[in-house]
This record gives sequence, C-alpha cells and structure tokens, in this order.
Amino acid sequence: MNIVIDSKNPNAEMLFGHLGNVCLLPTAEITADSVRDADVLVVRSETKVGRDLLDGSKVRFVGTATIGTDHIDQEYLKAKNIGFVSAPGSNSNSVAEYVVAGMLLLAVRTGTPLARQTIGVVGVGNVGSKVARMGSALGMTVLQNDPPLARSTGDVGYLPLESLMNADIISLHVPLTTAGNDPTRHLFDSDRISRMKPGAVLFNTSRGAVVDTAALKTALAQNRLSGAVLDVWEGEPSIDTGLLDLVTLGTPHIAGYSLDGKLNAIAMVYDGVCKHFGKEPRHTLEAQEQDGHAIDIHAPVRSLEQALHDVVAKCYDIEGDDRMLRTAMSVPSQERAARFRKLRTDYPIRREFAHTIVDVDPSEIAVRKMLSALGFVVKESPRFSSQKERAQNS
Repeated sequence: MNIVIDSKNPNAEMLFGHLGNVCLLPTAEITADSVRDADVLVVRSETKVGRDLLDGSKVRFVGTATIGTDHIDQEYLKAKNIGFVSAPGSNSNSVAEYVVAGMLLLAVRTGTPLARQTIGVVGVGNVGSKVARMGSALGMTVLQNDPPLARSTGDVGYLPLESLMNADIISLHVPLTTAGNDPTRHLFDSDRISRMKPGAVLFNTSRGAVVDTAALKTALAQNRLSGAVLDVWEGEPSIDTGLLDLVTLGTPHIAGYSLDGKLNAIAMVYDGVCKHFGKEPRHTLEAQEQDGHAIDIHAPVRSLEQALHDVVAKCYDIEGDDRMLRTAMSVPSQERAARFRKLRTDYPIRREFAHTIVDVDPSEIAVRKMLSALGFVVKESPRFSSQKERAQNS
C-alpha cells in the first residue's frame, strides 16, 4: 500500500509505517502527479482534495488531519467510492487556549477584568463548548449561539444570534458552509458587524470567509469595533495585509497547531485508515508524549488577569505569533503567500496547558482555581508547604 502524507503531520511515518510505503511530502508538493500511485492520501487544510487532484489516481482513501473539511469535495469522494475520515475535535483544546491567551492579553492591555465582560460564542461544538467553559471559569458572562444544537436539543440556553450582539467579545467557531439551513459564509457581514456592541472585539478562529473582509476593515478603520483577533483569513495563503494592519492580533492559521492537537489528529486519521482496510492498529497516542515544564508564582499577585496572562504567555506567546506574521508579510506582495505557508510549515512545538505544572502560593486561591480550570496542573510549592508545616508544629 502506498501512503502519501503531508509532512506537517508529526510521527506519521512511525504510525503508518507498518501499513505500507509512506511518502512524506510538503504541502506544496502534494499534486496530481505525486498522488497518482497512492492508495491513501493524508492532508491538512491547505490541500484542496477533489477531481483536479484525484482524477486518474489510485487513491482509495483520503484522511484530513483537521477539524474542518471545507477543503474536501466529499461528494466527489462518495461518487468515486473513496473512503474518508477527518479529525473532529482533535485540536479543539488548542484553539480554545488560543482564545484564552488573546482575551487575557487584551484584558491586561485595557485594564478591564474579564469578570466584567460578556463573551458571545457562535458555534458551540468541540471548540466553542471549550471556549464557553473557559470563559465561564474566568468569571465571564457566557452567551451561546448554535442553531443546529438549538433545534436538536430544544435547549433554550442556545440563543438567537441577535441576542449575542451586545457582548463585549464575540468568538466564532463554526464550519464554513454555503448551503443548508445555516450557511456561514460571510455570516458576519457589514450588517451583522454593524449590530455588534460599539467597542466590541471580534475573534475568528474558524474559517476566514465566515467574516466579510471588507466589512471588518471598515468597522475597524472607523473604530466601530475596538479590535479583532484573527487566526484565519479570506483567500489564505494570500491574505489581505490591509486587514492585518488594522487587527489587534493576527496569526497565520495556527490556533490549533499545538503538538497535542496534531498528535490527536494524525492518530484519529490513522485509526480511520486501519478500520477502513481492516488492519489492527499497532500504535497509540500515549507513546508520543513529551515532557512539559514548570512555572513558579512566588511573588504577590497584584492583578488576577496579569498573573493568569503571565503563566499562559509562558506556554503560548500569542504576541510572538502576531509579530512573526507581521514581519513575514512585510516582504513584496508576490512573496507573501509563500511566507504565510512557511510560517505554518515551520511552526515551533507548542504544548497545551495540561503539560505545565504551576507552583502557586496557597493564599492565591483565585489564581489557583482559575489556572486549574484552564487545564494547568497546579500544586503547592514545597517552600510554602514547609512554612505551613512549621507553623502547624510551633
């Protein structure tokens, strides 16, 4: 069996090696010629999979190591009897942590506690539900909108989109769709954005085309919104640098790029391939784990948001990713698409919060509680434990 896999997927050769001949290719080299003799093709979101790529090939199964599937022509795959699997939820925690990092940074910059703010979560699936949970843990008022879930569950907690328009922050977590009951392309167009609370901030980590670029540029240029945090862009990898100049934070579609998310995704695709071809899986995700690190908080905490931000920033530096994108896009326009792709290809290892142990003074109850709710491993410093023991024995 010949297996072609996007080289951005970690440990792919180790996982798939027993199934056949594995060929790892950079995204740009996954072409009709390179997949012609493949039986299995494993891609990520940058590769468009359909007639143009697969006609005349031997491909019998396609896997995408991503949550989204808008780059896959599933109708074509069905017509050709080609098996398919995606990785729903695989990097959902990574994306939620990205949103938390962005919100904490903005709270520190503006001096506005998150506990005084309302977040509207649009799309409450694998990612959105985690964002809602973390927002609640940070003391925020959380409003949720998800029409499909509202219809299927009858839960009145899922509100109409209009009911979220007074939120201080709106965070988008929907698939990109153009048909059906709930199309999402340009869901946030000029009319929708004009209904948002003046001074609100828009986060988009779903798909670029969920937001109308021209409308968002106008709202930001006119200070109708106080900011935007974008990880996804219309027309990727050829993004609108005029929009980048206006947003508060901009990153190159890497919100879900934690090592943990990538390992989850490739493991899910691997399991799908094994199931499709009747093979027994030989490897598990646990074998791929790497050590995390430790952070100490021994100084008095003057600001809750500052303390949380300082810990989160040591795990994930969202400002660094923003600087990286702005620097990359400062080159001549004809070079920008390649630079955008390279940022994603060369993205450094990032671990999720659960791989970080934080030592916190036991008197900092609120900090300890929130860090734990965000997924960090929180323990009492031995220094504080020994002080407590001496006090108890005196």
